[in-house]
Amino acid sequence: MIDQVYVGALTLDLLLGDVRSLKQKRSVLRPIIAEVHKHFPAVAVAETGDNDLHRRAEIGVAVVSATAANCTQVLDQCERLVAGRPEIELLSARQRLFNDDDG
Repeated sequence: MIDQVYVGALTLDLLLGDVRSLKQKRSVLRPIIAEVHKHFPAVAVAETGDNDLHRRAEIGVAVVSATAANCTQVLDQCERLVAGRPEIELLSARQRLFNDDDG
């Protein structure tokens, strides 16, 4: 039986390269989101903000775990994976951790 449940959330603020339309934006974001999901199939990942801006994007990642350390480790790895993409610049990353005591 699990004593605690932790939910980790990661918000990534991205600056995209030479993107001139929302269609081009989606063609840049789709492979990034797919790669995160491929490497970490247990996480949820999606575009979560800046939907109407061509060169900016926000991606959210969420993970559920029995330990805070595992949440943090997975989110750190997701952040490094996205930050390593040459077609984007990671402007900021924000991690949050929630557990049963937060309710």
